[in-house]
Amino acid sequence: MKRLAKTIALTLLKIVVVFYTVFPFYWAIVSSFKTGSALFSVDFFPAIDLSNYRDLLTNGNFLRNILNSAIVAVSVVTLSLIFAITSAYALGKLKFRGRGVVLAGILGASMFPQIVVLSGLFGTIRWLGLYNSLGSLVLSYMIFSLPFTVWVMTSFIRQIPAELEDAARMDGCSTWAMIWQIYFPLLAPALASTGLLAFIASWNEFLFALTFTLSDTVRTVPVGLALISGSSRFELPFGTIMAASVIVTVPLILLVLIFQRRIVSGLTAGAVK
Repeated sequence: MKRLAKTIALTLLKIVVVFYTVFPFYWAIVSSFKTGSALFSVDFFPAIDLSNYRDLLTNGNFLRNILNSAIVAVSVVTLSLIFAITSAYALGKLKFRGRGVVLAGILGASMFPQIVVLSGLFGTIRWLGLYNSLGSLVLSYMIFSLPFTVWVMTSFIRQIPAELEDAARMDGCSTWAMIWQIYFPLLAPALASTGLLAFIASWNEFLFALTFTLSDTVRTVPVGLALISGSSRFELPFGTIMAASVIVTVPLILLVLIFQRRIVSGLTAGAVK
């Protein structure tokens, strides 16, 4: 009887958690199909009206914003993983004086909030001539994505047996070949989990994107979504904003579904011996 009560309680808790996390997105989908006064009615299964999506996608700026976000996020993930795996190899496998201090400095760099480094980073970007360009966002996002990826990759590389590297050395494998041909495939779960987290952070980032971009052709999705307001093209901004939020969220859901096995194995690696 006690086991049955525990099972029922856990099931009810799971239902509450799923409802709490899924319902906002479900309501956004429902609202994206409504226009005008229908937005104020409670319909759990409304008639599908794609006018919000049609008006949104015919606006060239929003599609451009999506492309900008994709370019920035993919660039940040690619550069972060390339730099992270090489840095992690040095920090995880090579012995040199001050290695602990370097790791502590890398971890400490990720603890600063964005607003603290905003003014100094703004001056650096202006000095480099990257203001109002996608390069400014790639540079600024890597400041926070790279420390995290380096730290995680270092912990993974440390778990790889040293005998594997010794065997590769005996076969005449160079350091670069060993990193990309041996360590890179073994670190696939870690690369998937850290890469996806870096992609999500870059895709959703707002403060730097608002500060370092000025024109509509360079803005990313979060800024473009925030700047959607009432105009002659949109009868009611709320329905359009819901449609935009659905379009922006779908790529992240697809990525999680595609890489979910590698993400789980990457996050749980080392938990069980």
